[in-house]
Amino acid sequence: MSVPVLLIHGGAGGDGPWGGPTKLDPGRIDCMTIILQEVGGALERGEISALQAVTIAVQIMEDEPLFNAGRGSVLDAQGDISMDASIMNGPDGAAGACAGLKNTKHPIALARHLLDNGWPVIMIGEGAEEVGRKAGLDMVESDWLKTDLRRAQWSKWQAANDRPGSTDEDDNALSAILDHDYEIERAPAGTVGAVALDVDGEMAAATSSGGMTGKPPGRIGDSCLIGAGTWADGRVAISCTGIGEAYIRTAAARRFSDLYELTDMTLADVGDRVLEEVAPLGGRGGLIALNSHGEFILPFHTTLMYRGVWANGRITTDIGPDSTREKGKS
Repeated sequence: MSVPVLLIHGGAGGDGPWGGPTKLDPGRIDCMTIILQEVGGALERGEISALQAVTIAVQIMEDEPLFNAGRGSVLDAQGDISMDASIMNGPDGAAGACAGLKNTKHPIALARHLLDNGWPVIMIGEGAEEVGRKAGLDMVESDWLKTDLRRAQWSKWQAANDRPGSTDEDDNALSAILDHDYEIERAPAGTVGAVALDVDGEMAAATSSGGMTGKPPGRIGDSCLIGAGTWADGRVAISCTGIGEAYIRTAAARRFSDLYELTDMTLADVGDRVLEEVAPLGGRGGLIALNSHGEFILPFHTTLMYRGVWANGRITTDIGPDSTREKGKS
């Protein structure tokens, strides 16, 4: 029997010095703490599998408007919502993914539905959402997903005529766009994700995102691509956050698994290598990962990464660069 572990993240970003928590950060930390208490506790008691744990964890973060996933997703260049998500089960390699969603309340639920059905693995746009409707998944008006915060952020981006791709995970860019409106000293949190190890030694990973502020309509990031933003197998489980194009070009999540399997590198060394490989391509960001022994890492090459851990009955949450560039062992 394995000792369960649950890791979650709420996005990484920023180049400058860490300036401490913002006034909105307690809401994000509270959300992550609830997830770790409830989902981590159920995982430890053997009440849910790793696959169930990552599904529930990400779905809760999709409900928190302060994260860039589900309700609270950022707006594209036309001011519209477009959400991506993916999920993967380590034991059998089953996966599901969806992109370009505009009305699905919980994108991760649609990705999970595709995983459970087995085919197709990935769907986009209206076709994906029609599958979700037929499956009885919760659908909402697109305007319900748009928060006042994101509308204001988009208006600032539009007024500044900033380049498409000023990402929600880029603190410096958003600080300029927002001019500290809504008590924000840096970017709202970004992409959300979770990885888990259950009592049976099985792992799973899930990721969900609204993408980048001002992105071109139709743009797809790494969060919905198995092997880029999400991966789980019998050795490791990974969820990534950052500038998606670089994670796609390096197949970052699968690259992590291959390095861990084929070299004698430690988990921490592999994490650093993967982030070093995406960096030259503009891929600033981070990731969360664990192995089948319960060892875990939460590295990031940015100013901050919202992150949390449930291990050995203990909860740890953090934002800035400190001890949780750490590795841990359950």
